[in-house]
Order: sequence, then structure tokens, then C-alpha cells
Amino acid sequence: MAETGISAINAKVKQESAFLEAIRMEIRKIIVGQEIMVDRLMIGLLANGHILIEGVPGLAKTLAVRTLAQTIQAKFQRLQFTPDMLPADLTGTLIYDQKTGSFNIKKGPLFANIILADEINRAPAKVQSALLEAMQERQITIGETTLKLDEPFLVLATQNPIEQEGTYPLPEAQVDRFMLKLKITYPSKDEELKILKRMAFTDQKLQARAVIQPQDITRAREVVDEVYMDEKIEGYIVNIVEATRHPEHYRLDDLKDLIQYGASPRATINLVLAAKAHAFLQGRGYVTPQDIKSIGLDVLRHRIIVTYEAEAEEKTSEDIVKKIFEEVEVP
Repeated sequence: MAETGISAINAKVKQESAFLEAIRMEIRKIIVGQEIMVDRLMIGLLANGHILIEGVPGLAKTLAVRTLAQTIQAKFQRLQFTPDMLPADLTGTLIYDQKTGSFNIKKGPLFANIILADEINRAPAKVQSALLEAMQERQITIGETTLKLDEPFLVLATQNPIEQEGTYPLPEAQVDRFMLKLKITYPSKDEELKILKRMAFTDQKLQARAVIQPQDITRAREVVDEVYMDEKIEGYIVNIVEATRHPEHYRLDDLKDLIQYGASPRATINLVLAAKAHAFLQGRGYVTPQDIKSIGLDVLRHRIIVTYEAEAEEKTSEDIVKKIFEEVEVP
């Protein structure tokens, strides 16, 4: 691509990404630390991808998502998943009208722009599956009527680690529909002190201001699509994903018996989109290998199914992804 073309995209990215700083400032008023989580939430927004956030209770997962939603003038809906939940509790149902003798559609809470699916793995599989059509097709079917969802439509789900009591593992098909899976850890000692000073009050009144409109996100997404990606970078992404399926082709023979299933083509697509959004976040109009490395673990960690042998050796999908990034040649 001509240098002038990249310069033009760079200028466009700088102009269209200005609103991100306003979002960051609002979020920082409330959230202490968790910079990576906040960045990844914005990548989901820019790349039109759903996000799964995992961590023990009390790490501000819900607060971060709610705060992000408050910065956008859009409809926000929080859903608390429970073991007795039914699919209709999400999608809506048909209500019989005795006067007319007909059925009317009563829309469920999924008809919003930003959905916070809190503790998603507390609900049984049939409820989790009710999210599938909405997440993938951006539509919901009630009875015989199919209704389109408004844009932007983003599902930001939180889950507690599977080891915790009263949780149901998410089906693989649903996990694959999340663009990113984030793992949130405890704050540092300094951050904990800041949290104490900011939050330890009985009367909590912290709230973010709405600083952007949905059309700002739509415009930004159009520019994200224009972010330049060299053919060598595209080849690098394909090699990374291919290495999860055939590690022996990349001198990673020791991983062959640890991987049951590698990443799907959806991983390739999401890695491209997330890398472009990551570059946009940095104010750049082109993707570098470092963008792929920065976002790669979050795109791939939930898409690799490990074997019993890997579990016996206490090797996780994260260990495998890190090893692949270490070994696959960087362009």
C-alpha cells in the first residue's frame, strides 16, 4: 500500500479515536487499575465482538461493564443469571390478548444495546443457548416472528471460575462466539489502597457521564475496518491459528498430544478484527505483529481444548498459546 494511503488512514484514526480518551477518563473516575480489562472492553466495542470476563467475585467486573455502558447514550440491561432461569426470561414471550384473541410479543431484556450477562455460568445450558442466536445472528425469534436487534449490540458476560460451587460449564459452541475471554486477577497493594479511599463509603454515588452516542461507535467501526494489515501479518495470523491445529508443522511436536481441538476459523477472523481495533486504540492506522501478540492470548485461550494428558501435566490452553507465540516466526 502506498505511504500516502497509510498516512491518510493514520490521520483518520487519530481523528475518530479522540472520543476514546473521554471514555477512559470517565471510567478512571470509578475503576481503579484494571487497564487491560478496560482496553479489551473498548476493543469489543470497536470490533463488534462479545466478551467473556472470568474472575472471582468482587474484582469490579460488573462495575467496569456498567461504567462503560454509562459512557454511551445507549440502552443498557443487566441480567443476573440464576439456576432457575428460563430462555423466555431473556428473549421474551407471546402474551395472549383475550379481547382480540391474538398473541402479542412481549420483548425480553435482550432487546438492548449493551447486555451485561452477570455470572453467566450460574444458569443451565438451555438458557445459555438462548443467547446464541442473539450473539451470532443479531436477531431473536419469538414464536414465528424473527426480530432484528438494534446496533450496537454487545454481550459482555462475567463468569466465576468453574471450580466454584453451583456453576455450569459453558458449551464450547457458545464460548467460541465470544471474541475475547479475559481473566481478571487481584489488584496490586497500591491499587487496593486507592480502592479503599475511593469506595469505602456507605453512600456510593459514583457514576460515569454519557460522553458518546451509538453513531460515534458506528463511525469508529468503519475506520477500524480501514486499518491497514500487510499480507505478511495476515500470513502470521494464519500460521498462529494453524499451529493450534497442527503444532508439528511448526516444530512444536511436544504440543501435539496436549491439544484435542485447535482454534476454529472464527478465531482467525476475530484475531484480525481485534488486532485492527487494538491498533486503532493506539492511534495507529496499521497493524504490527505486536498488536497480534498483545491481543492473541485473549482471542485464543478459550478456543483451544486440551487433552486429558495436558490436564495431567497441569498444562492449560494459555500455556499452549504462549508457547505457540514464542515459536512461530514473526514477520
